[in-house]
Amino acid sequence: MTVITEATIKKLAGFKSADTPVVSCYLDVDGRRHIRPKDYQLELESLKKQLLALHPGQMFDADFALISDYVATQLDRHGVRGLAMFSCAEKKYWKVIRLPVSVANRLSVNQSPVVAPLEAIVHQLEPLGVLLVDRQRARMFIFQFGEVVERTELFEALPRDYDRRDDASRGSREREQHHIDELAHQHFRHSTEAVFRLFQERGFGRLSIGATDEVYSAVEHELHPYLRERLAPRIHVPAAANETDIAKAAFEIERVVELEREEAAVTKLRDAIGSGNKGIAGLGPVLSALNERRVATLLVSNGFEESGWLCSCGALALRGPKCPVDGQDMERVDDVVSDAVDAALLEGAHIVTCEGNADLDVHGRIGALLRY
Repeated sequence: MTVITEATIKKLAGFKSADTPVVSCYLDVDGRRHIRPKDYQLELESLKKQLLALHPGQMFDADFALISDYVATQLDRHGVRGLAMFSCAEKKYWKVIRLPVSVANRLSVNQSPVVAPLEAIVHQLEPLGVLLVDRQRARMFIFQFGEVVERTELFEALPRDYDRRDDASRGSREREQHHIDELAHQHFRHSTEAVFRLFQERGFGRLSIGATDEVYSAVEHELHPYLRERLAPRIHVPAAANETDIAKAAFEIERVVELEREEAAVTKLRDAIGSGNKGIAGLGPVLSALNERRVATLLVSNGFEESGWLCSCGALALRGPKCPVDGQDMERVDDVVSDAVDAALLEGAHIVTCEGNADLDVHGRIGALLRY
């Protein structure tokens, strides 16, 4: 499966076709909702009819043929829940990205691939590290979308014979308990060392720890500073939990982490707008800032679409038909928000796609933090 990275998305956004439209298709093929291939194939046919109704007289036969053939004859759904397909048959451009998550069905045309949905997904792809630890056992997992992609386990048994001493040997209990505590802390140290090795070898974005309060405090103290900075909310499953329960809890932590990231970005935008310091909101102002190459971070609500205008010079506008940059005639596009994401990516801006953030919606569903 193609690994979705910012570089992959930027490369897609860099393909431009001014004279022949690029057809972008996102299709949900999740077997949990679409048991039979016929189910999502019917969805695809419905999308085609809707697109033709929006663009009467335009011909997309060659592009539709490529998309339909892949879905009907080449798709292996093992580990795949969504598809992103991009076609410009006249220019022999054809790209398919198989996705480990479901997507909203969408079929659209533009002068470049519509990559905003991919940008939303890539932010969720950052792996989550999960450490479950008690005084003897440590289990480390790396999750993506609630599924395990890496695991390791460590078990260091504590002495048990101390519990069976008779009364004559009770005088050494405190010394023995101190020894047991030292072994437990040695286990915590070994556990955090194993986590750091896994972080270096595989990498993950945040780390969630499942432990009692006492153990959590001891483990946190032993963590490498890099990992301490990446601590996520605690995961509430014991070290002996089954993998299904762990995965379910990890998925919830991933969701919380993503919402925290979005909330922090929107708060920063709101503060910047309030202080009049390098923050703007609304589609029109954002497009103007993109034309001036001033956008450092673009924030956009997932699913936000709006028609607009695109000039051959690359400038974008909410209203046309004259370009605000060079005065030339512009072309009307169905989704100028997608073009805005493309432009931001190509300028090296950071993209934050927000899922149902009320504060961003109030600001017009799009905003930007500016370079200057």
